[in-house]
Amino acid sequence: MYALHPGAKYFEDIVVGERLTTPGRTVTEADIANFAGLSGDFHPVHTNEEFAKATPFGGRIAHGLLTLSIASGLIVSRLGMFEGTAQAFLGMNNQKFTGAVKSGDTIHVVIDIVDKRESKKGDKGVVSLKVFTKNQREEVVTEGDWTMLFLKRN
Repeated sequence: MYALHPGAKYFEDIVVGERLTTPGRTVTEADIANFAGLSGDFHPVHTNEEFAKATPFGGRIAHGLLTLSIASGLIVSRLGMFEGTAQAFLGMNNQKFTGAVKSGDTIHVVIDIVDKRESKKGDKGVVSLKVFTKNQREEVVTEGDWTMLFLKRN
């Protein structure tokens, strides 16, 4: 049997209006290079410093989807409340990339619980989140609306 994270929350425990903040994680050169290899996205803004210097970013930046992937990991594994009780990631809407993330930036995630409702069968619950990824200067680098499915207590 899987042991739940001590901070895991069931649908009933989630409070609309609550704000949660994850710990931070520093994005590294290795993260960017590995993501390029994994995704197959070798766009020069991510992989070619000389090319990237001539862009408005002034240097290489992390892939937007890498930033979202790290944000997801921070939410699920580092925050703990979703580990073992979140059953599915149902969707992402209005996702915006509002700032660049560079190697050496430390990002964290701020989550606002905006809504929740029982699933159609009533055995689980759907939770709507407003998710902001911020850098070490508290600048928002991504924001979007995420929907997740949570277990209810039996």
